[in-house]
Amino acid sequence: MRGPIAPPQVPLAASRAEVFADLVQDSVDRLERRWPQLADIDFLVLEVPRLEGRGEPAMWDDESVPLGGIIPARDGRRARVVVYRRPVEIRTKGRDERAALVHEVVVEQVAELLGLTPETVDPRYGEE
Repeated sequence: MRGPIAPPQVPLAASRAEVFADLVQDSVDRLERRWPQLADIDFLVLEVPRLEGRGEPAMWDDESVPLGGIIPARDGRRARVVVYRRPVEIRTKGRDERAALVHEVVVEQVAELLGLTPETVDPRYGEE
């Protein structure tokens, strides 16, 4: 028999990228209850960080690949928080561990963007 094992609406059919994007969205939803201004920020998932920015050299090396980043608002564009899927997946073993690290990355990036400490953004930061 050929074809999908499960219908598309069943979680088994979700790709790893889709599952990861859901983890990021869950984290954002959790934070938006406390910080409604996050609705004005775009949250993106990219596979890996770029080696170079727009005309700028990379700010990381082999020892410290970033798990996320921010792009401040400018020229009419909304601010963006980026979470890099592959570096996060490599550092985690299971879904729960991955969800905790994703939330930690989102909290850290939101804190940097808002000029706050991660503990201010989420009082439970570092406890999970």
